[in-house]
Amino acid sequence: MLSLAVLPWVHRAWTKRRTDKTTTEIGLEIEEASNSTDTSDDAQLSGSEEIRDREAAPPVASMRDKLSKARAAISDRLKGIEGGSISSSMWEELEELLILADVGVETTLDAVNRLRETARLEKLETGIELLEALKRQMEEDLSCERELSLSASEGSVPVWLFVGVNGVGKTTSIGKVARRLTDEGLDVLLAAGDTFRAAAAEQLEKWARLCDADFVRGSEGADPSSVIFDSVEAAKAREIDVVLADTAGRLHNKVNLMEELAKVRRVADRASGQVCEVLLVIDATTGQNGLSQAQEFAETAGVTGIVLTKLDGSAKGGIVFAVEKELGLPVKLVGLGEGDRDLVDFDPQQFVEAMFGDD
Repeated sequence: MLSLAVLPWVHRAWTKRRTDKTTTEIGLEIEEASNSTDTSDDAQLSGSEEIRDREAAPPVASMRDKLSKARAAISDRLKGIEGGSISSSMWEELEELLILADVGVETTLDAVNRLRETARLEKLETGIELLEALKRQMEEDLSCERELSLSASEGSVPVWLFVGVNGVGKTTSIGKVARRLTDEGLDVLLAAGDTFRAAAAEQLEKWARLCDADFVRGSEGADPSSVIFDSVEAAKAREIDVVLADTAGRLHNKVNLMEELAKVRRVADRASGQVCEVLLVIDATTGQNGLSQAQEFAETAGVTGIVLTKLDGSAKGGIVFAVEKELGLPVKLVGLGEGDRDLVDFDPQQFVEAMFGDD
């Protein structure tokens, strides 16, 4: 009887030991899957995005190193401001710098107007003083609650929905979040709510295997809401800590698809589940275009936060300020590389320093 009782524990321990051993094999399988006819970002974990062995992963570089491309785009203008005295031409230079960083016209004008008042009150005279005041103001503008919530009512399973347009990296982001949560000791279930693209479910299943997470998928073309419902019920029965639910990529201006997303959101909140996070995944390289996406998704799905992917590859990091200023949505996670540990909590202080700090 004792041996039967411990069999489930032995099996789980053996599975965890197998995870690291099979990481390379799974990475290769995902790389092969990227050669399928579906070429969207969500369907690919190509050579540059293949999953790396956790034990062999290099140390995560600093945010300054990761945002070198964004910083390089404005570095010359930063030096020009640092080296002079405050003048009308410097204010123009500062406006151009912020717009170049894709902070957005309205957000830039608001930021500069407030900074002018600070400069007057504090009697600032030099460009260095002005940039220090700008950094303080930006950090204050980004001061809000960013913690990811797992707080569901008693008896309910926390659900995180991932939404966004095609090709922004939703499925990859879910896999990286799953890796992070399982590393923290949580039991995770991945729900393949994108039933229109078989490659998405296959990719998500490989992430589940890598992370030792549970996995639920439906038949191709099935109602996404039913898959999410089944996933939550399965998580409840298996005493899973959190469900990470993928959804089909959709254009923000397609009314019928957005209505379907609203239905998925409602169903995920029924019975055994409670939606704690609705995370809108945006590709940082799209810049201000991502803002129009965010507006529609926020209204339809009740978005609680932003996952900003490919921030390390963009010269448009200022989108962070535009999103938070105009939508009131916090950026909660940012992608700073290709490795499975490179989706990290957004740190406003580190971000501002990396973008506008001294060399």
